[in-house]
Amino acid sequence: MSTDFLNAADPYAVFEAWLADASASEPNDPNAASLATVDADGLPNARIVLVKAVEGSGFVFYTNLESAKGQELLGAKKAALCFHWKTLRRQVRVRGSIAQVNDAVADAYFASRPRGSRIGAWASHQSSPLETNDALRERVAKLTDEYGAEDETGKPIPRPPHWSGFQLEPQIFELWQDGEFRLHDRVVFERQKADAPWTSTRLYP
Repeated sequence: MSTDFLNAADPYAVFEAWLADASASEPNDPNAASLATVDADGLPNARIVLVKAVEGSGFVFYTNLESAKGQELLGAKKAALCFHWKTLRRQVRVRGSIAQVNDAVADAYFASRPRGSRIGAWASHQSSPLETNDALRERVAKLTDEYGAEDETGKPIPRPPHWSGFQLEPQIFELWQDGEFRLHDRVVFERQKADAPWTSTRLYP
């Protein structure tokens, strides 16, 4: 079991290598992570999201801004992500500030999504009460008739104003590798701003 990550200077480089390993080993969605937020009363919330971009300034994912997730992110402007790759016995935790991506980034990613997913973003009032599944199917059918089902024949589908992306910029970045008899390897990296150097500390498991 490699422990090279314990002496790494940049946690992003380790994350990229681990994500590449996970892309080869995980049966589904190696970019899936649990996103933790809090509501206006401080009550925690968690759900799985797909992280679509990872770079030196943060982890990017997309959602409906009017959903519970979107409202909590806009309200607290802080969040945490946890990746767990069971086949590799590895975990990555990041905690930090939240910022909304700019319109050009959101537009580009929205345009790259399958047409059905773009229609679904318009059809779903995410996190709102749904009378029946038929009501949602009817909305999808109506929008499909309006825009067309295929890119070749359909009209362009604009990004909904209530749909965008967020970037989590980590202040705390923890790497964890399973060890025998629960003697795991853990190292936490910290920095206060994006252009500051990381400091690292090994932790007891």
